[in-house]
Amino acid sequence: MNASTTDPATAPAHPGDALDGRRLIVVGAGSHIGRQLARTASAAGAELILAGPDEDRLKETASGLAGPARIQPLDLADEDSITALATAAGRFDHLVSTAAMPANGPVAGLRLAAVQRAFAAKVIGPLLLAKHLAGQAADGGSFTFFSGVAAWRPAPERVVMATTNGALSFLVEALAVELAPVRVNAVSPGIVDSGAWDGLGEVKAAFLRGIAERNPARRVGAPDDLVRAVLYAMSNPYVTGTVLHVDGGGRLV
Repeated sequence: MNASTTDPATAPAHPGDALDGRRLIVVGAGSHIGRQLARTASAAGAELILAGPDEDRLKETASGLAGPARIQPLDLADEDSITALATAAGRFDHLVSTAAMPANGPVAGLRLAAVQRAFAAKVIGPLLLAKHLAGQAADGGSFTFFSGVAAWRPAPERVVMATTNGALSFLVEALAVELAPVRVNAVSPGIVDSGAWDGLGEVKAAFLRGIAERNPARRVGAPDDLVRAVLYAMSNPYVTGTVLHVDGGGRLV
């Protein structure tokens, strides 16, 4: 048996402690979950590079951070944009992408451009991020991408969502092997009250209550549930090629 390269006595007491002085790239930092992650990581001492398509939202995220942050516009459907991120980032410790571009609706009504954007966010974009940035990851570095429960619980009018999330789960396994010792993982959220469901209006409360009643955990998720999973994926040096299901058991029922 190989000896462990990590001394338990020197391991961080809390996953967030592993970010002190580290450089973290957050793709999707203008989103609900990306913003929460950025705030948590910044408070833990990380230097941040905030990437995403909406510069105003990135600036809004940056304005609420405790520590240093740089903004980098990014379009995951444009390889030149990803190479620009690699140039701007330089050496880094961890990259997290929460990016998603859903293309929901009946198969008969799907538009090719929307399907291509969905795959760019969840599959092609992560692959190109690995292509251009893996060589710049520091020792102990990692990539963490966001999959989703739809891959394990497909539903009508969610074919593209299920397919892209499922493809990503296999992509992280393949990348973990090819990019080793850089680690590659995914977090797969269930239904999370992050603000994404606010558009439901008055029926939101009943919708979330129904999810909580069916879930084995008897609750819906909160943004901090996902942030904790990301911190774990980044900080545990023996976790790679893994999908962390943060769904309250929703994929099981």
